[in-house]
Amino acid sequence: MSGWHHELRLILRSRLSMAALVLLFLLAALAVGSGLREVHAQRDTIARLGELQQKDLAALASRYAGGDAGYAAYYTFHATWDPPSDAAFLALGLRDVAPHALRVRALGLQAQLYEGETFNPELALTGRFDYSFVLIYLAPLFVIALLHDLFSGERQAGRLRVLQAMPGGTGRLWLRRAALRLLLVLAALALPLTTGAVLSGSGGAPVATALLATVAQVAFWGGLSLLVASRRWSSTAHATALVGTWVALTLALPAWANLALARAIPVGQGVDLMLTQRQNVHAAWEVPRDQTMQKFFQTHPAWKDTAPLPAKFHWKWYFAFHQLGDESVAGDVAAYRDGLEARQRWTDRLGYLLPGVGAQAVLHRVAGTDLPAQLAYLDRVADFHQQVRNFYYPFIFNERPMGRQDFADLPRFQATAAIAPGSAGALASLVAWGIAALGLAALAVSRPGAGG
Repeated sequence: MSGWHHELRLILRSRLSMAALVLLFLLAALAVGSGLREVHAQRDTIARLGELQQKDLAALASRYAGGDAGYAAYYTFHATWDPPSDAAFLALGLRDVAPHALRVRALGLQAQLYEGETFNPELALTGRFDYSFVLIYLAPLFVIALLHDLFSGERQAGRLRVLQAMPGGTGRLWLRRAALRLLLVLAALALPLTTGAVLSGSGGAPVATALLATVAQVAFWGGLSLLVASRRWSSTAHATALVGTWVALTLALPAWANLALARAIPVGQGVDLMLTQRQNVHAAWEVPRDQTMQKFFQTHPAWKDTAPLPAKFHWKWYFAFHQLGDESVAGDVAAYRDGLEARQRWTDRLGYLLPGVGAQAVLHRVAGTDLPAQLAYLDRVADFHQQVRNFYYPFIFNERPMGRQDFADLPRFQATAAIAPGSAGALASLVAWGIAALGLAALAVSRPGAGG
C-alpha cells in the first residue's frame, strides 16, 4: 500500500498531471450536463406538443363537427413523439439531427416523414458534445498525455538507470504507476457518468454497460500508450506516434470506412422519397378521376361499392390519390430502408475492428439513439398514420359527418419504447481489445530493461 500511496503523492505533486485529470473531469461533467439539458428540453417539447394537440382538436371540433369529414381529415394534425430514454444523455446520436416529434395528417405519409430533412447527416458525424464524444475523442488524448513519457521522462531526468538497478526489477513499479493513472482517468469519467445516471433515473443495465465500455476504451488506449512508451524513444517521439495513432483510429479510418460504405451501398436521402411522392400526388390531378378510383379500389376493395364520385370535387378522390402516392414509392421506401440497415450492419462490423467505433455503437445502443431506434420510431408513426386513415375513411367514403364524440374518439399516438437490438457483440469486442492491449503492455513493461 505504501507504493500506491507514494505514486499517488507523485501525481498530486505533478501540476500537469493534476491539470489534465481535473480538465478531463470538467469536460466529462460538462458533457453529461449538456446531455441532461438536451434530454430535458426534448421532453419539455414533447409535453408542450401534447397540450397544443388538445387545443387544436378542440378548435377543430367546434368548427367542423357535423360537417364534411374530409375537412376534418385534411386540417387535423396528429402528434407523434419519440421520448428520449433515461440513458439518452450519454449519447444523443441521431436525436440531434432526426426529428423526435412529428405531426402527421391523413394525407401522404412519406412527404410528411422527410419534409424536415434539410440537412446532410454526414456533416454531423462527430455528433453533439456529449459523454460519448468525450469518451471516444478526448479521453484517449488524456491517457496519452499521462502515459507517453512514463519511461522517457525518468530517462531524461536521469533516474531510469537507478530505478532499473533496484532489486526485483521495475516491472511492478511501472505497472503500478500506469494503473494508478488509468484509475484516475476512469474516476474522472465515471463520476460524472454515474451522477448523470442518478439524476436521470437510468436503470442499472445501461449504466453498467456504459461503465464497462468506458473501462474497455480507457484500457485499450492505456495499453497502447504503454506499448509505445516502452520503446526507447524520446518523449516527443512517443507523443507523436500515439497522437498519429489516435488520428488514424479515431478520425481517418472511420471517415474512410464511411466513404467506402457510401460508395459500396449507395443510399439516397429521405427528401428524395418526399419529392417523388409529391410529384406523383401532383400528377394525379391530371389523371381521370375514375381511373384513380379504380386503381385505389384494387388495393382497397372495401370501398369499391360506395357511391360514385359526383361531378364536383370530392374528398374521397383526394385522399385516394394521396394513398396511391404512398403506394407508388413503396418500393423506393423499402430500398431506402434496406440500404440504411445494410450500412448499419457493416458499421457494426467495423466496430469490431476499430475500438472507437465500437464504443460509439455501444453507447448509442444503450441510449436508444442509434439508427435502429430511429427507424423503429418511424415504423410506429407509419402504423399510427394507418390507424388515422382507417378512422377517417368510413366517414369520407360513406359521406358520414363527424360529430363531437367522433373527434373525441380520434386515435391517439401511444409512445412505446422500442426494444433496441443488443450490444453484446460490440461490447465483447471492445472489452477484448482492452484486455489484449493491456496484456501486451504488461508483457512489454515487465521485461527486463523496459524503457531503457
